[in-house]
Amino acid sequence: MAAMDPDPARTPDLEPGGGVAPGATPPETAQTSGLSAPEPRTRHGFPGTGVAAMAVTIALVVLFTVAAIAIIVTLI
Repeated sequence: MAAMDPDPARTPDLEPGGGVAPGATPPETAQTSGLSAPEPRTRHGFPGTGVAAMAVTIALVVLFTVAAIAIIVTLI
């Protein structure tokens, strides 16, 4: 198997300075395209832990809001 970086002096179609002539492809150029393996199916539901985390966050925001309003009301 050839090296991924071939010797420029022995590489056909390689111009001085490292360029490639139009229409030419140097050897050992990656020719892969697309996916190498099928993608796994994604779930279309929201996990229960995410729902619980959002519920706890909302409850904390409401609790702090009520506490802040209560402190403001007692100061007035």
